[in-house]
Amino acid sequence: MQCRNCGTEIADKAIVCYRCGVGTTEPVRRPAPLSTRGGGLPLLAGIIPLLLALVMFAGAHASGYPREAEIGAAVLGVAGVLMLIARVMQRR
Repeated sequence: MQCRNCGTEIADKAIVCYRCGVGTTEPVRRPAPLSTRGGGLPLLAGIIPLLLALVMFAGAHASGYPREAEIGAAVLGVAGVLMLIARVMQRR
């Protein structure tokens, strides 16, 4: 018989073509469709803490507690970066 994809002559009992790898018959089972739901951590959840951290850093010296404001901004920045990393890892 001939391969339905590349036309190479293959054995009658062949399951796949040795040249192109295409199956000789239709599969018995079809793969399950991929889920397209957008579950998980939204991208905005990582961006908002980063923006808040920038605002806190900018206004830290104007506040009555500049050291505490900088620490809070650093914590928010780290949380935002970790949320963005988690979002990127979910997409893989």
